[in-house]
Amino acid sequence: MTDAWQPALEALKHIHVEAHPNNEPVTISGDTDNLTCIGVGTDAAVFQSAETPQFAFKKYAVGKTDKVQIEADVYSQIGDSPFFPTCYAAHEDVLVLSHEGGITLFDCILQGVHIPKQAVEDVEAARDYVRSKGLNPRDIHLKNVLLQDGRAKIIDVSEYVLPGNDYRWEDLKRGYEQYYHLIDGSSVPFWIVETVRKWYNQYGAHNSYDEFTSKILKFLFKK
Repeated sequence: MTDAWQPALEALKHIHVEAHPNNEPVTISGDTDNLTCIGVGTDAAVFQSAETPQFAFKKYAVGKTDKVQIEADVYSQIGDSPFFPTCYAAHEDVLVLSHEGGITLFDCILQGVHIPKQAVEDVEAARDYVRSKGLNPRDIHLKNVLLQDGRAKIIDVSEYVLPGNDYRWEDLKRGYEQYYHLIDGSSVPFWIVETVRKWYNQYGAHNSYDEFTSKILKFLFKK
């Protein structure tokens, strides 16, 4: 099976991924006709090859490559689970994963796609499962959860070896329970979603949930 993804690994050598401070997404330079970027995060970008569409190739940014083996080890501990992709291999700065279809919860908000309660419950079940494996389910947010036929799949496990609780999922879950009905079925402009995301990274993550939501509600519904 290794031979199947080797051409994509060779093509990825021509792509440069650069990380940025303040939890901003990575930027990508370089080009290849055989790969498509299907997602970006704060530490890595994910690519798909037309020749092997069943795989996703997560390439870490320069300076972040130590996370490759860490994340591979986390996937090994998680094992076979319907809540997570399969990790096939780790190569220097690239993880080879199963390609997962679906739409992120972030894009659901942008496009007005309904996020069912079942997806939220799936994330809760996944977090319990991860804890049962001796790991710490951190860094779960809208861009790290896919909606697949009404069910959730989590696509980034790189921080599960870190201590502490970042409260990202807890805050999102409370927001879903209290306020999602206000936007359910409506497309939310990108600039609003990005503003909320940036404010949370700068302010909300270091203050109480109630203080942050009060700030956001004043911003959204100011007269």
